[in-house]
Order: sequence, then C-alpha cells, then structure tokens
Amino acid sequence: MVRDGLRRDVGLIGLMWASVGSIIGSGWLYGAEKAVVAAGPAAILSWLIGAVAIVLLALVHAELGGMFPVAGGTARYPHYAFGGLAGMSFGWFSWLQAATVAPIEVEAMIGYAGHWHWAQGFQHAKDGTLTTSGFVVAVLLMAVFVVINFLGVRILAHTNSAATWWKVAVPLVAIFIIAAGNFHPGNFTEHGFAPFGAHGVLSAVSSSGIIFALLGFEQAIQLAGESRDPARDLPRATLGSVAIGAAIYVLLQIVFIAALPLSSFAHGWAKLDYPGISGPWAGLATLLGLGWLSVVLYLDAVVSPGGTGLIYTTATSRVSYGLARNGYAPKIFTRTDARGVPWFGLIVSFVTGVVCFLPFPSWQQLVGFITSASVLMYAGAPLAYGVFADRLPQRERPYRLPGGNVVSPLSFVVANLIIYWSTWDTLWRLGVAIVLGYVLLGGYAWYATRKGLPDAPRLDWKAARWLPVYLLGMGVISWQGGFGGQGHIGLWWDMAVITVFSLVIYYWARASASRPEEIERSIGEVAVTEVAVH
Repeated sequence: MVRDGLRRDVGLIGLMWASVGSIIGSGWLYGAEKAVVAAGPAAILSWLIGAVAIVLLALVHAELGGMFPVAGGTARYPHYAFGGLAGMSFGWFSWLQAATVAPIEVEAMIGYAGHWHWAQGFQHAKDGTLTTSGFVVAVLLMAVFVVINFLGVRILAHTNSAATWWKVAVPLVAIFIIAAGNFHPGNFTEHGFAPFGAHGVLSAVSSSGIIFALLGFEQAIQLAGESRDPARDLPRATLGSVAIGAAIYVLLQIVFIAALPLSSFAHGWAKLDYPGISGPWAGLATLLGLGWLSVVLYLDAVVSPGGTGLIYTTATSRVSYGLARNGYAPKIFTRTDARGVPWFGLIVSFVTGVVCFLPFPSWQQLVGFITSASVLMYAGAPLAYGVFADRLPQRERPYRLPGGNVVSPLSFVVANLIIYWSTWDTLWRLGVAIVLGYVLLGGYAWYATRKGLPDAPRLDWKAARWLPVYLLGMGVISWQGGFGGQGHIGLWWDMAVITVFSLVIYYWARASASRPEEIERSIGEVAVTEVAVH
C-alpha cells in the first residue's frame, strides 16, 4: 500500500542515538591523526573551536526543531522564512550533504578493512582509490544501508541504537586503555605546541575532518516527522548528542597525541609515521602492544562508519521528502510504503551514493567537499531563526534559546568562517554542485509552474535577493584569501572581512524575509498535507 504520511514511531533515545550515531562515525577513526598532522598538538584547540561552532549551530536548530517538527527540517526552515528560491537553495545544500555522507563512510570501512589480506585488493596502493572489486563491495554496502531502511523507521531506530551503544563504548575503551600506560605529557611540546601557527589550527577545523566528525546532530531534526513527542525530545536529542560527541573527540585527540612514541614524529608532526598509520588507532594499539584492542578497533572500523552511513541514507530520503513537500521535487518523493518509508527517495539516495564513488574516490576528498556543503546547509538555520524571532515572536517554542538574538548572528558568522577555512579548491567544486542543483530543482520548479501544478513552489525573488550576493561573495573572499586562494587578504584580516560580510548578509536577509502572513501560510500548507500515520 502506498501512503503520503510518515509513522511517528521514534522516541528520545532513538532520536538522540540517530544523532550520536552520525557524529561517531569514520571521523573518530581518522580525525585525530589528520588533525595533528595539520596543526600539531594545537589540534586540541581545533577540536574545541569546532565543538563551539557546532554547539552554536545546534542551539539554533534545537529551537527550530521544537517549533517545526517536520521531516527534513533543515531543508525547510529557509523555505518558510524566505520563500521558494532560498528554500530550494538550502534544500539542495541539505540534500547534497546528506547524500554524500554514506559514500564517505563506505570508503572508511573499505580503507580500514585493508588491514586484512582478503580486502587488500579493494583499493589501489598508490592513492587509495577503489579498484573494480572495491567498487563492487562499495555498491553492495550501499545496498545494505538501503535494505535496512526499507524495513521501516522502528527497526531502523533499534538497529541504529544497538550499533551506537557499540560505537560509543569502543572509543571510550580505547581512550582509557591507551592512556592508562602510555601517556607522555612531553609529546605536547616536543616540536612546539602549535608548530604551524594559527593557520594550521584554523585550517584543521575544516580540512582535516574535525567539522565533518562533529556533524550529525541534525539527524534528530530530519526525523522530526517521525518523533513521538517532538516538542520535548528534539531539543534534548540535539544538544545531548553534541555534548556526547564533542567530549569523546576532544579526549581522543589528547590521548592520541600523548600515546605516540617519539620516533613516530621525530621529523615533525607533518611527517608523522608509524607502522599501521593507514588505520591510525588500530595501528597505534598494535605499536603499543595492545593487539587485542587493535582487533576490536578494526572490527569497530566496520561498525562505526556503517552505522553512520545507515542513518544518513535515512536522512537523504527524508530531505528529498521535504523538498517534494515544498514543491521543489516531483511528488513521487513523498510516496511512502506500508511501513511509512519514502521508497523512491531511498532508491535515489542509493544511486547517488554509487555515483559519488566515481568523481570523489578517496575519503579525504569527500570529507573536504561534504564539510563545505553541510556547513552551507547549516547557515540557513540562523538566518531563518532571525526571521522567526522578528516575524513570529508569539509562536510557541518548546525550547527557547537564551540570548538567541546574539547566538543566531554569531552562529552564522562561525558557519561562514568554517566554509572559508575549507579552502578555495573545495569551494569552487562546491560551486559547480550548487549550479547543478539550480539546474535540477530550478528546472522542475519552472516545469511545475508552467504546467500549473498544485504543488508548484512560490519563488519569492524579493525575499531572497540577498542570496546570490551571499554565495558569490563567499566565493570571491575565498578566492582572494589565504586558505588556498590568491593570498591577497592576509590572515586575521580575512576573518574580519568574513565577519563583517556575514553580519551584513544576516541583517539584510532578516529585513528582506517574507511577511508574517506568507510565513504562516507556508507553515499551514505543511500542517495540512503532512499527516502522520499512527
């Protein structure tokens, strides 16, 4: 039987573990090693900066999630606030981010599996790209994610919760076991605490996988349409998952640095090397004589990324569901089967994931790309928050963010700094993907409007007139800046420029937003059409 509604079967633990399970993925397997190579021991500061940034964004999402408990929320808040053009844009950013995480996790699973002899033929030794057999395995793993999703959100939540208990326990065990007998405080100053200066600390936030590792708190938001008690549970799940994830990652970085033998970084942190470094934590455990722990870590290298890939496959179908509800994609994306699963969105997420193995075959390339796409997606939430605070002050808010009028613009500035730090080389590629999105979604919007379809989106150009200036402006600043660009804007000056530019865009967008009655109409349209099936 085909339906148009989602089933509200997910409780607090299911929501929180969806987010925690997304945060604790391949990032913990690689993040500490890549961050210390980029920033030295000051990578600890990089993690703290990343954690503060994510907390700011999560606080904004916590209030919005309680206000609007709808599926694919991150793709829909800008739609309510700014109409069709902005909604379509941020919806595409959201879908692009969700659709490319599962392939990243599959890459991580295959990379760590190379420890075993039977899996060594899955990647080319020279550059880590997939061989033909590796590509086949990657496709099969993507298929497994989709099949589990087809079993329904209740089974998915139970499967993910079981995997997440394991995913949280293993890094905690690794932290305490490795630190117990291998903590060398001198490692933090052997070559200087910050050998690559502020540039290294800041670039590590985006380019070494720190932000990528901390992303995922929004999974509870994406499942809001399937939450039993969204008003109570969404804020708790969102903020709780960030607290758990950030604490684990900071401890992992500290222990990783302290446990390394001096010989592994004798020639400097940029040349960190030891046997088994391709699987950083498992290799370190072996080096320290903890063979049993390395076995557990290699096993976890399948479970952790697998759980994250599973939940992001879910998120992709829910974001496409939200896009279709808002009229940016064909109605077929809203069709659900008897289990309440958006089946067409799942199929498209599978196809997209497989395609991602082709142009971006290595984990590091995918991480750089997806970090920018995801933070660009998150940037829409602070903008929408400011609009709702101004236009809908009386609307019920189960969770009200203290100091929201300060936190909201600050989180928008921080999001843009992270985008900037991800380097020009990554941003121009993201620009190509954005243009592709406008072609696909814009083409459908034009078709729906021309044919007079009832779900044709309201493309409010006036309310989104700041958007092209924002996207092009970020591109120009990145191109002229010192993070992979021309270097015409010096360090610190570039961040001052980003800050001023971000605040101008924030208050311009807030002033240009849709009128209160238009916002209420958009929200009302969703309330009428989005019927939960119990």
